[in-house]
Amino acid sequence: MTIQGWMLIVLFTAIAVALARPMGAWLFALYEGRRTPLHRLLGPAERAFYAMAGIDPGEEQGWRRYAVHMVAFQAVLAAFTYAILRGQAALPLNPRGLAGQDPHLAMNTAISFATNTNWQSYSGETLSNFSQMLGLTIHNFLSAATGIAIAFALFRGFARREVGTVGNFWADCTRVTLYLLLPACIVYALFLVACGVPQTFTSNVDLTTLEGARQTLVLGPVASQEAIKMLGTNGGGFFNANSAHPFENPGALTNLVEMLSIFAIGVGLTDCFGRAVGNRRQGQALLAAMMALFLAGTAIAYWQEAAGNPVLHHLGVAGGNMEGKEVRFGIAASALFAVVTTDASCGAVNAMHDSFTALGGMVPLFNIQLGEIVVGGVGSGIYGFLLFAILAVFVAGLMVGRTPEYVGKKIEAREVKLAVLAIAVLPLCILGLTAASAVHPLGLAGPLNKGPHGFSEVLYAFSSGTGNNGSAFAGLTAATPWYDGWLAIAMWIGRFFMIVPTLAIAGSLAAKRFTPETSGSFPTTGPLWVGLLIGVILIVGGLTFLPGLALGPIADHLAMIHGQLF
Repeated sequence: MTIQGWMLIVLFTAIAVALARPMGAWLFALYEGRRTPLHRLLGPAERAFYAMAGIDPGEEQGWRRYAVHMVAFQAVLAAFTYAILRGQAALPLNPRGLAGQDPHLAMNTAISFATNTNWQSYSGETLSNFSQMLGLTIHNFLSAATGIAIAFALFRGFARREVGTVGNFWADCTRVTLYLLLPACIVYALFLVACGVPQTFTSNVDLTTLEGARQTLVLGPVASQEAIKMLGTNGGGFFNANSAHPFENPGALTNLVEMLSIFAIGVGLTDCFGRAVGNRRQGQALLAAMMALFLAGTAIAYWQEAAGNPVLHHLGVAGGNMEGKEVRFGIAASALFAVVTTDASCGAVNAMHDSFTALGGMVPLFNIQLGEIVVGGVGSGIYGFLLFAILAVFVAGLMVGRTPEYVGKKIEAREVKLAVLAIAVLPLCILGLTAASAVHPLGLAGPLNKGPHGFSEVLYAFSSGTGNNGSAFAGLTAATPWYDGWLAIAMWIGRFFMIVPTLAIAGSLAAKRFTPETSGSFPTTGPLWVGLLIGVILIVGGLTFLPGLALGPIADHLAMIHGQLF
């Protein structure tokens, strides 16, 4: 570990925290439906969309209607993308004559992008510009907007009093897309172009290398895809190497900005929550808990990668673990990126997680298994964190012997049951599908490595799919009917089987009256609350996934220190 490495981590953390307030103010304006400086320019487009779609943005929806519209919308978009991917060969902007995807792969890809997972069982270079720009970009924007819309609905559940509605799904999605994601990505893409990221309809360039060999470089509209990939915590790469590719991430500056953009909306939503419930300290407490978990994970990953492999040290190869990492980033930036992308549901990578040390790779794996609630994806992180807050305040209520309350709402049996249901979906799906794949011949054909590392590859895949992350231990061969099919099911369950109970909680809370805080109320803004919240998260995650982690990365680490590699 180096001073420069820690300076990078401290700098990143400071900027990320500083972004919370301005981003939160902008998100709060969209949450309330207030005018922004962009309304003068984009307001006509918003009104035209409502008129064409026959939508009344002022019409409020109950949680059931909100959920039905959201799920149906994503299902239709997934079917649309499936058709594009299957018919790619006959569609325009395909100068390389790329064939359409196989049915199971197209299904997996369409569901992956519809659920904001962006898992890729294919190489990014095998998609045409048309498929990238229309088939995938539509999800990159709208799946991200959906996550923020769900967060807004849950915020309204806490903030509203004795009403039966949580907002309007169409209005929330439209405002977030028009006034946040689209303008921010235009500026972001121009920055990336200035840094050397391609943005062109040219599909490929033939060139001669220094050794005299012929090489074909794939090009395309990369910068526009990269911008929403990061800001929307999508993660699907234009190239197979993802953000380790110099055309997606040319250097140290773009690497820092890309990491910050992954966290930008997530940290802003904590401030937005505080504003929504009328107590910004509530949002600051959530952010403090998130940052504590983030720094702990980063420290462990950086420590393990900087320590390197003792087997190689014994052979006389000194230094940290540089396998699978780009020299232009190094160990600190690679470890930091891995933690950032898995604390959020992004899945973009600038190093290969399969090449991390056993415990270094366990950190991103455990981040995903917690539900990527540490800052989290756009929207999904904050509502996942609030589910744990409901459990934590329930535990606190048991300790003080009274009905638990959180931001003025009594947390009763219905809310606790729904929170447990939403949280339990992840381990049931992750561990169940991992167990099936670890014993079935079709599942066992996927891992590249044997022993605990091979098990980790399978465990990571279903954790990533169910957690809607999209990163991978890339040693797993996942482009098979077995993994394409089960991962698609995992991605759909992980996204919508968590969102619907969350919306039900929002509806239940919105109907409750406000309960003023008294001297007997458990405080939910100070260090005690932050510590309790972190403890509940780690205990629930640890008890649930520790056996699986013991069979995978922990066993892999113990074998490594005894000189055995897999």
